[in-house]
Amino acid sequence: QVQLVESGGGLVQAGGSLRLSCAASGRTFDTYALGWFRQAPGKERDFVAAVSSNGGTYYADSVKGRFTISRDNAKNTVYLQMNRLKPEDTAEYYCAARMRVVVTTPDNYNYWGQGTQVTVSS
Repeated sequence: QVQLVESGGGLVQAGGSLRLSCAASGRTFDTYALGWFRQAPGKERDFVAAVSSNGGTYYADSVKGRFTISRDNAKNTVYLQMNRLKPEDTAEYYCAARMRVVVTTPDNYNYWGQGTQVTVSS
């Protein structure tokens, strides 16, 4: 069982930066692939970025070159550094976990955090 708690969301102007954190409970954090997803009102939950258990990273095309995902296994934490934010990045951001292998579909993740709101003003 893994519990995930996100933090770091907020209101930022376009072009600004935020860093999201997701702290996980459990003793086998390093065996999990971790993903960030986002959901805007009235829209589906979309893949943003993920990192596999061995450190491989994956990004949605819409955030490549602007967002960076990283993990610190010693702290049981995954981060999402978001730079050059755009109004279209506004959404609730969720952290998710599944065993080892990254996939980009939310239905294949077993554990979810409660979400953190990111709002980018123009």
